[in-house]
Amino acid sequence: MATKYELKYLGDYIHGSFVISEEQSGLITDKSPADLNDHIMDVPFSYDNIDKACYHAKAEFPKWARQSQKERNEYLHRLKELFINHESEMAEAISRDTGKPLWESLTEAKALSQKIDITLNHSMSLVAEERISNALPGVEGVVRYKARGVMAVLGPFNFPAHLPNGHIIPALALGNTVVFKPSEHTPAVGQLYAQIVHKAGFPKGVFNLVQGDGECGKKLVINENVSGILFTGSYDVGLRIKQETLTHYWKILALEMGGKNATVIWDDADLDKAVYETLVGAFMTSGQRCSCTSRVILHDKIAQEFTDRFYEAAKKISIGHWQDNAFMGPLINAQSVEKYLRFQEIAKRENCESLMRGKVLDLKHKGYYVTPSIYLVSEYNEKSVYQKSEIFGPNVAIYTSSDFDEAMNIVNSTGYGLVMSLFSKSKALYEDAVFKSNVGLLNWNRTTNGASSKLPFGGTGKSGNDRPSAHFAVQYCSVPMANLEDPTPFDSNKILPGLNYETNNEFRR
Repeated sequence: MATKYELKYLGDYIHGSFVISEEQSGLITDKSPADLNDHIMDVPFSYDNIDKACYHAKAEFPKWARQSQKERNEYLHRLKELFINHESEMAEAISRDTGKPLWESLTEAKALSQKIDITLNHSMSLVAEERISNALPGVEGVVRYKARGVMAVLGPFNFPAHLPNGHIIPALALGNTVVFKPSEHTPAVGQLYAQIVHKAGFPKGVFNLVQGDGECGKKLVINENVSGILFTGSYDVGLRIKQETLTHYWKILALEMGGKNATVIWDDADLDKAVYETLVGAFMTSGQRCSCTSRVILHDKIAQEFTDRFYEAAKKISIGHWQDNAFMGPLINAQSVEKYLRFQEIAKRENCESLMRGKVLDLKHKGYYVTPSIYLVSEYNEKSVYQKSEIFGPNVAIYTSSDFDEAMNIVNSTGYGLVMSLFSKSKALYEDAVFKSNVGLLNWNRTTNGASSKLPFGGTGKSGNDRPSAHFAVQYCSVPMANLEDPTPFDSNKILPGLNYETNNEFRR
């Protein structure tokens, strides 16, 4: 398989240089899930480098935070141009590391520069200095936003560049320094990201990269020099981060976790649009998105037609290597394939009907390819493992209900609360869903997938901890400070009763 760009292991990026430590704590063998014969790189990692990276990030923080906003923006504008110049290279790295089709990886690569524009031109208004006259009688008030310190960014494998970038850019813009640990499944993308940041010429120690496994992530989040942890990944890992930092009460946690997202399709819906958007929501990125559509709740009147059309369309989805312009690539690893197959057996044991069985594909390129799966759920069961678990694969459960309140109860039943979609022409029904849904994002007549960086992105319950990212990321990357400013001279007429306070002139007499 021919690739355009060479990827060679350079080491961790610490204090402005790539370093390969003599001490080795473990080794990551990075192979493409789209072609196991595509050996990308071996990544030896060192626990010692975590302390070094955090130390240098802490040491550089005061100087970086004291630079003016204009000075920091100049570095970010240079980084924006470099992101644009390296879009093709980044897209190929994303596709090799994740197996995503190249067309999809290109959209991710293009989002890197767009995040800088949106942050500087749109989101920074949320943390702009605000002056309040007469905050107290005759006293001016000011609200300022200060950087927090060293931000540890732990990235996921499914969007290995875009989602970490969504934390890193606002963190740097506010004056924080960063230590970034990519997913152990996508170290090549993390390294390329660091190479591009290096070219932008940031001061040494402002941005750092450490590779490693889950134990590296643990050591990073509990490091005493870290002031905040910005995480994107599963609920289970997010819960462990919360537990490991219980005594580190000063650290802010922004935990962007999983989803078990539902799409409700009512009897007045545009079915052409609903079928297409739900296909995209369920099967894009092979179902490996926190925002993917896991459940579909259909009004009885349109249930059969939608199900028939959805099934026929799902059978036609192309699956293949990232260079082949397919719609679906592979799952990320063998464990994900095993989990995907295991949950289908669980669905059958719990009396769900298999409309389309997901199976392993044996393609020309030997990778972790599977077909989509669709299961019909005859009755909601609050004790069901299948109905409440995030599978992170191309699986959809279909329910039917003509009672909107019942449909909303199913939507809210899993403990997750990331995204819901509603397909209906009724604005009143949509407004009812806005009130009744326990989610952070509600989409009307569009898929659960895809979000705007100009809006907050975050969920409730097991999907997050009320630290939405995207537009709102600047808020968890900063600390609001209140200032009371009194420029007036001392007024002896305002001395409080009982103080018997003497002014300087009285004291001299």
